[in-house]
Amino acid sequence: MGKKDAGATKLPVDQYRKQIGKQDYKKTKSSLKATRLKAELKRSSTGFRDAFLVIAAVLFFLLCVYAFFYLNLSTEINMDLDVD
Repeated sequence: MGKKDAGATKLPVDQYRKQIGKQDYKKTKSSLKATRLKAELKRSSTGFRDAFLVIAAVLFFLLCVYAFFYLNLSTEINMDLDVD
């Protein structure tokens, strides 16, 4: 019986801490929602950034191939003109 009576009476300090915890939760609930939205935007933006990087890499590769063939063909044409 002694344990039940001790648990029933709460210390004022514990009640105060509980009230502060509730208030803190109420304050952070809206900020947690804002933080969650920011994190979701970051996740979606990384997909866009990754897609952009892949497209940029493919375009750079095609530009290198084009430059390689352009330089090789232009030097061959000049060599043909010099031989005649």
